[in-house]
Amino acid sequence: MRIRASVRENRLSDPSRVTVSDYVWHVTHAAVHIWEDNGVIQGWSAGDLRDGSIWALFVDPQFEGRGIGQALISATCRSLAADGHYTAKLTTDSGTRAENFYLLDGWEPQGITERREIIFTKLLRD
Repeated sequence: MRIRASVRENRLSDPSRVTVSDYVWHVTHAAVHIWEDNGVIQGWSAGDLRDGSIWALFVDPQFEGRGIGQALISATCRSLAADGHYTAKLTTDSGTRAENFYLLDGWEPQGITERREIIFTKLLRD
């Protein structure tokens, strides 16, 4: 939760939208990946195995630019594919570094949510 709250972009406009129980559910039921170095958690991701969506991908701002986000999203996509999903889905704010990150990683824009976030999908396997 500390890393989620520390990001500079894609901040929650309403922090009550994501509760402690949301985190607990994903830790116990989802494909969660942690990047840790010398006992310090530097980033984490979570893929929802129910629908193949990426629920979270966050890197502590002091560790950005080291490939952690790329490693985490790749691991999460592999977990979703291993669980039988052919496509992954996520949303993010437009005009952000995250949008560019996903485009460069081969994610395809599919539309806009009611919250004005971009919907992205990525083929995980044929």
